[in-house]
Amino acid sequence: MPTSLVTGGAGFLGSHLCDELLRRGHRVICVDNLETGSLNNIEHLRGDEFVHVNVDIIGPYFIDEPVDFVYHFASPASPIDYLRIPLQTLKVGSYGTHNTLGLAKRHRARFLTASTSEVYGDPQVHPQPESYWGHVNPIGPRSVYDEAKRFSEALVMAYHRYYKVDTRLVRIFNTYGPRLQSSDGRVISNLMTQALHGEDLTIYGDGSQTRSFCYVSDEVEGILRLSRSEEHLPVNIGNPVEWTILECAREILEVTGSKSKIRFEPLPQDDPVQRRPDITKAKRLLGWEPKIDLRTGLKLCLEYFRQSVERGEKATLAFSSQPQVR
Repeated sequence: MPTSLVTGGAGFLGSHLCDELLRRGHRVICVDNLETGSLNNIEHLRGDEFVHVNVDIIGPYFIDEPVDFVYHFASPASPIDYLRIPLQTLKVGSYGTHNTLGLAKRHRARFLTASTSEVYGDPQVHPQPESYWGHVNPIGPRSVYDEAKRFSEALVMAYHRYYKVDTRLVRIFNTYGPRLQSSDGRVISNLMTQALHGEDLTIYGDGSQTRSFCYVSDEVEGILRLSRSEEHLPVNIGNPVEWTILECAREILEVTGSKSKIRFEPLPQDDPVQRRPDITKAKRLLGWEPKIDLRTGLKLCLEYFRQSVERGEKATLAFSSQPQVR
């Protein structure tokens, strides 16, 4: 039975990755200090083949039992979180990546890191292929996240070239689904929660800026296919269907049956005007492309957001025995 270590495994995407690895017969070690993750995301996974280790990967850490795969997903991922803890965001993308690469090197494990479409910044090339170097403000408010991920990519490639660590780089575009926090300020969670509360839907700018929304099960499938490929350079995993934010809001009103109105607010600094992945590489190398369209995906996560609203959660503007860890 292979053993997979997932940093950030109690987060939105990390917890879904843990689910699927367990389903495919892996033993899973979830490393998460719960800064932005939640035990609610992994409480259903308690069992002999799943372990949660509460440790901050910004400091050196070691796992004594053998590890075959390392998935580095630890990082604040929403503007609400990375603007709240900017220094921790920079550290988890630098020290955290360095420490986790060192662990993979020690165990001779295959390593995959979660990078982001944010490395492309406010792109001047559309759609964005992996060969595009990006258009990023390195000192703006969002730079703590953007530059942490860009540095993380550079570090991964240095470990691959210098130490021959078997690495992978996935660039993740907007992903949504159950376990997305209602209060994290991201497009789908904000608009779904506001619609279900009967509040005005907040649109920043005039709503013409675009995003591409990938349902979480499609995203995880692409990530796992990449982890088993022989590709060491970045690969975009996201849905290439482009939506304006206004179109997305109208889809959410349709799916929820909400009578909410739409309210326009000023666009935040450095908010990308357009975002759409070129997934030619993923199709060619991995035989992967998303299957779930936006309306279907919204219906799939509607009950989750209904329950969040019933618990009083609001949108936010702008287990078993542990391995020895030391």
